[in-house]
Amino acid sequence: MEIQDRVVVVTGGAAGIGRALSRAFAASGAKGVVVADIDAAGAETVAAELAAAGTGAVGLGCDVAVESDTAALVDAAEASFGPVDIFCANAGIAIAGGVEVPDDEWQRIWAVNVQSHVYAARAVLPSMLARGEGYLVHTASAAGLLTQLGSAPYAVTKHAVVALAEWLSITHGDAGLKVSALCPQGVWTAMTGAPDLEEPAAEGGLERDFAVSTAGRDGMLLPSQVAEAVMEGIADERFLILPHEVVSEYEQRRAGDRERWLRGMRKAQAQIFGAPA
Repeated sequence: MEIQDRVVVVTGGAAGIGRALSRAFAASGAKGVVVADIDAAGAETVAAELAAAGTGAVGLGCDVAVESDTAALVDAAEASFGPVDIFCANAGIAIAGGVEVPDDEWQRIWAVNVQSHVYAARAVLPSMLARGEGYLVHTASAAGLLTQLGSAPYAVTKHAVVALAEWLSITHGDAGLKVSALCPQGVWTAMTGAPDLEEPAAEGGLERDFAVSTAGRDGMLLPSQVAEAVMEGIADERFLILPHEVVSEYEQRRAGDRERWLRGMRKAQAQIFGAPA
């Protein structure tokens, strides 16, 4: 899909990957960019930046875990710019821990990381299918194809996002709907517990230290680099968008020999967290 003159909604748009996506869509000639975030002031700041550069933009507060908020977001986008062509369900949270994580925290991460994608699809699918075109971009994670050491809630919810995206593509792909699942590894954002960087970290400094205990050992990316990969993926109408290309190799290893992959992941976990008690 060409981005020129399209109407785009980006959730989680106040910072990190969402902010970078909003900027990239504007730079690619989008007709209107609706920046949404639970941090309304942050969303408005990003939208003001885009508007100052000449792109139609609106910043709105939105709790993606609340369906009525998502419906209102789509209504506002349509009122401002017309039917939504591209919806980036990008907002997400991370919670550390395993099955011992309390139920309310499991419910919270499920609402933000999974139900929000369901709500987005519900809000835009009728119009997209009626027009015979539309694009859903689901921010998942490499964790949605592999796993997330140290966080069962994150691994489970990101797998669910990939599964939902696959289902939507299978079910509605022949009706004109395009779907992508964005699955990066380490990115310089608050989500990863890293600084939300605009520029690369000093060589041999913070990046090296942070990468020791994360998927960043394969290379931390800037949000702008992830956004660039998304622009390319949309242009190619590619389902899997892998800013870290090595994730494709990991996924093939996982599918090709699951037992070996599990042993390798247990070894990696022991290196990071120590031997289990």
